[in-house]
Amino acid sequence: MPDAFERMWADLAPVGRSAVSGGYFRQPFDAAERELAVWFEEQCGARGLRVERDDFGNVVGWWDVGSGPAVLTGSHLDSVLDGGAYDGPLGVVSALAAIDLLRSRGVVPSRPVGVSVFVEEEGSRFGLACLGSRLAAGAVSWESARSLRDRDGVALGDVVAGGSSALLSSVGTFVELHVEQGRDLVDRGAAIGVASEIWPHGRYRFDFGGAANHAGTTRMEDRRDPMLTYAMTALAANKQARLAGQRATFGRVAVEPNGTNAVPSRVTAWLDARCSTDEALTSLVEAVTTQAADRAGRDGTSLDVVAESVSGAVTFSPDLAAAVAADHEGGDWPIIPTAAGHDAGILSSAGIPTAMLFVRNPTGVSHSPEEHASTPDCLVGVSALADTLERLTR
Repeated sequence: MPDAFERMWADLAPVGRSAVSGGYFRQPFDAAERELAVWFEEQCGARGLRVERDDFGNVVGWWDVGSGPAVLTGSHLDSVLDGGAYDGPLGVVSALAAIDLLRSRGVVPSRPVGVSVFVEEEGSRFGLACLGSRLAAGAVSWESARSLRDRDGVALGDVVAGGSSALLSSVGTFVELHVEQGRDLVDRGAAIGVASEIWPHGRYRFDFGGAANHAGTTRMEDRRDPMLTYAMTALAANKQARLAGQRATFGRVAVEPNGTNAVPSRVTAWLDARCSTDEALTSLVEAVTTQAADRAGRDGTSLDVVAESVSGAVTFSPDLAAAVAADHEGGDWPIIPTAAGHDAGILSSAGIPTAMLFVRNPTGVSHSPEEHASTPDCLVGVSALADTLERLTR
């Protein structure tokens, strides 16, 4: 259904978009993301899908057909700060369009089919990635999550009621379509791929403490400057990741008192680390922490490291991945790993058989306004998702 997909995509295009950068600001429970949530429920209503909500803000539109364990698809509608258009929304729009396509084919599934929207997948507001799916799957408790705070000090419990979720109680399989965040499919010349695994990854808060002082009157040798300790740590993370063939990024920093003419009293920085194995992740973070502590000793500063979230390696069902990837016009779809986290990883870890479809990204860029997927490839993705849902619900 090309017209349906393109119409829905056009609906979403202006929501939360920056007139300056062209990127998106769709943080959970803020105006733009809530507008998209209303839009999703309207789209479900237009298709006769029964809308079910949980206490955390997650939503599923159910196509109540057949019986037995349901097949769930969908993704998320929130974005990183100044993010791209495709990360998350492509999976939601494609899922709705796939239902349209199945109906146009006269397909009546033998099992219920749901389209999900999980909240706060990016962790861009409350700091914990895949928060909505973690809460729905019971991977994190409401008691611990409700006190999470955003950058303005607002607690999660102040913006959503919380409590419990039964959205996944009838789910037998989950399939998430997502734009590829990398260039593997470009290099292979393939429009569609299937995920084999998600690399383990974590977010670690590094608190560097020092002593505020005058930038002009304080001799260099008399300073206890946490910015120096942080700067060396950022360089160490880059070097250690390169040596190990892994990924390490300091992408967020907060400085106190944040004055141009003052030596900082505190620098807080967040490390995003991703590795091919759990052991490699532990080793990388330990190496960075050791170098940071050594430098803090020389700088007369303090260091405290807190793991805010750590997700272990996820291996998707090889049999399910092979079944999804096999026997298509033009040959089998490639099965590839990803270093990006997804709600699919949370549901897989919760014991739900899970598969992921990737749509080619010609730029290879993600979490940026440059993120992209061509309309023809997106339509191939809709068809691929419809084919997958049809196979899984026979």
